[in-house]
Formats: sequence, structure tokens, C-alpha cells
Amino acid sequence: DSGLRFHYVAAGERGKPLMLLLHGFPEFWYSWRHQLREFKSEYRVVALDLRGYGETDAPSHKENYKLDCLITDIKDILESLGYNKCVLIGHDWGGMIAWLVAICYPEMVTKLIVVNFPHPSVFTEYILRHPSQLIKSGYYFFFQMPWFPEFMFTVNDFKVLKSLFTSQATGIGRKGCRLTAEDIEAYLYVFSQPGALTGPINHYRNIFSCLPLQHHEVIMPTLLLWGERDAFMEVEMAEITRIYVKNHFRLTILSEASHWLQQDQPDIVNKLIWTFLKEETTRKR
Repeated sequence: DSGLRFHYVAAGERGKPLMLLLHGFPEFWYSWRHQLREFKSEYRVVALDLRGYGETDAPSHKENYKLDCLITDIKDILESLGYNKCVLIGHDWGGMIAWLVAICYPEMVTKLIVVNFPHPSVFTEYILRHPSQLIKSGYYFFFQMPWFPEFMFTVNDFKVLKSLFTSQATGIGRKGCRLTAEDIEAYLYVFSQPGALTGPINHYRNIFSCLPLQHHEVIMPTLLLWGERDAFMEVEMAEITRIYVKNHFRLTILSEASHWLQQDQPDIVNKLIWTFLKEETTRKR
């Protein structure tokens, strides 16, 4: 309904159950490359470029990136792909959107899987009580500035972007699957296009537009995966998330893994997802 063109990469036959993958920041569909290969045997796996990212249209006004718009995008995409429900998987900012879609359109989500992002209500309540998390989320406030955050990413041949994935502080650790030179090049190619950072950062410029939430409850089986060495999100939020899921809830924390979990530990993540998908989770809490 928005009139926007969305780019996605799909694997698996049409007609199989839909698995929809929502990436985080600063990423694009490519961050799900390991899952596209893994789950295509039983699913139609669709990895999206979110509004403003990659080859998806990027409206110019900040207001076009309100969370309401992002939630409606997912509903519209599901319908335009010819489905009325899916397994929904989100990481980081895509995890925030996945939680909200599950809350607003529960009939569209058969199972919810979120990677390294707590329930949005947990996030907003926790950040107000824990200065350490407020500091880790400081970039949310930095991103409220016009144009300067985009400029900072481009300085010194996109040094900030590279270090997010590779530095000791925030990147994938020694025990993870380090990004190859080709992987880094894919990210640099996408985000070095003219204006390519404004849409992604505009997502954050609207974060205060719909929080706190009116509705909180998640009613479908939910899996939360968490890399304990996440430099941006404190692990305590993962356990608190349990109170908002009124169905089967499984939390798995991987001790040596970073924020970039599905790229860092793809084999373990894929195995945990398979186990969760094959479970008969009809029991209520």
C-alpha cells in the first residue's frame, strides 16, 4: 500500500511455508546468507532489505520511517508474497520490528524467533533504570542529529562500519565465523552508495514515536537467541523478556558469541532454530 518497491532474496520453492527474515543495522539481506541456504529445504525463505536499505526504496522524509510504517510494510509484504502467515525471524532492529509485528498482527506469525533484541517494553523500561545500557544505546541519541551521523560512517573509508563487524570491542570474536574480505566488501558496496545511510539512520530518528507500547503481549511460541558478548545489549534483558510471552518461550544464550549472532555462530543458530521449529509447542504457560 505504501507504493514502495522492496528488494528481497528468496530461496526454497514457492508454496512451501514462508520464513521471513528481518535484518538489523547496519546490515541488509546478506546478513541472513547462512539461513537462506539452511532452511530452503522446508521453507520459502525470504530475506528482505528493510525500507530505506540496500535496493529497497528509500523515502526521503524522516516521518516515512515511523515504526507504524515499518510494521505495516511487513504485513503488506506477506500479502504480496501470497501468504497470510509466516515464521518471522528478526535480528537487532529487525528484531524490534519482529516483536511489534507479532504484537500487532499475531494471526500472521506462527512462530517468532528474535536474535539479540529484547521485547520492546523490556528495552524501554530497562534503559531508564540502568545507566550502563543507556550508555551502550548512546548511538540512538547520536542518530537524532541531522546528516552528521551519516558523515561519521563515511570517514576514513567507512572505518566505523568495518570496525563494527571486526573490532575486538564490537565485532565477531575469535571463536566465531569472522567476516571474509568479500563479506566486508558487500557491506561497503551497499552503504557507500549515495544517500545509502540516511534511510537506515532514519529508522532510529523515529524510535521515540511509538514507545512506550499500548499493547505488550506476545501469544505465539517464541525463541530468543542471544550472544552474551553483545557490545550493545545487556544480557539481563533477555531473561526479563519471558514475562511478556504468553506461550512457550525458549531463551538460549551463547556465551562466546557477539551481537552479530547469526553470522558469528551460523551452525549453532541454525540448529537451535530447527529444534524450535520442529517442536510441538501447543502448551500454554
